[in-house]
Amino acid sequence: QVRLVESGGGLVQPGGSLRLSCVASGSPYTINAMGWYRQAPGKQRELVALIDRGGDANYADSLKGRFTISGNGKNIVYLQMDNLKPEDTAVYYCKADLSYFQSYWGQGTQVTVSS
Repeated sequence: QVRLVESGGGLVQPGGSLRLSCVASGSPYTINAMGWYRQAPGKQRELVALIDRGGDANYADSLKGRFTISGNGKNIVYLQMDNLKPEDTAVYYCKADLSYFQSYWGQGTQVTVSS
């Protein structure tokens, strides 16, 4: 059973930073890419950033320059979030894309940006 465990969420003031981590375990296949998505109350889940096992990263256009995704190319992915804004408040989910078109999600971690 593939399991993704996120950590690092919390409450931060506007302008602050947080670093999210996600560790995948139990995968019988190669993890081709890992990424972060977020879902704010009343909104659809949206892509934040993706990184493949070669290190190539893609970001939502609106988040470029403030968020940075990185990983070990195997089973760990990070999301460094800087200059956070109240509109970044959401549940952040980690996703792993495996071979054979399989995908798995983490349980989510809450990020709240508020003064």
